[in-house]
Amino acid sequence: MAIWFREYTLQELNHLMIDTLITHVGIEFVEIGDDFLRARMPVDNRTRQPMGILHGGASVVLAETLGSGASNLAINRDEFYAVGLEINANHVRSVSDGYVIGTARPLHLGKTTQVWEMQIRDEEENLVCVSRMTNVVLKKEK
Repeated sequence: MAIWFREYTLQELNHLMIDTLITHVGIEFVEIGDDFLRARMPVDNRTRQPMGILHGGASVVLAETLGSGASNLAINRDEFYAVGLEINANHVRSVSDGYVIGTARPLHLGKTTQVWEMQIRDEEENLVCVSRMTNVVLKKEK
C-alpha cells in the first residue's frame, strides 16, 4: 500500500523544482515507489569540493530534497505543508564523478511530525552517506 496522499508523476515533481537550488545542482527525481522516493545528483563542478570529491553539503542538499519532498507527498498539500526541523548526515565514502542516488524511506509518519531516512549510494551501490531528517507538519492558513 502506497504511503502517498495521492499519485504523483516524476514530471510533476521535477517541474516543481525548476529555478531552485535543486535544479541548480542537477538533482532530478527518478523513481517513486509505494514507500520510497528516489533522486539522483551528478558529482561534477557544481557539487564537488576543492579536493575533487563530492561536497558533504551537496549530499545534505540531496538528502533534504528527498526528505522534504517525500514528507510533502505523504500529506494533503491542500491543507498542510511539511518543513524540516532537523537533519543529520554521516559521510562514509567519497565519490569523485558520476552520479549519486538517494532514496528516502519513512521511519515515522505522524500527524504532526515525520522522520525520514535517506541513503545515498554511488552508481556501484556503495553507501556514500546516510541521513535522517525530522519534519514538522503544519496547517496552512486560509
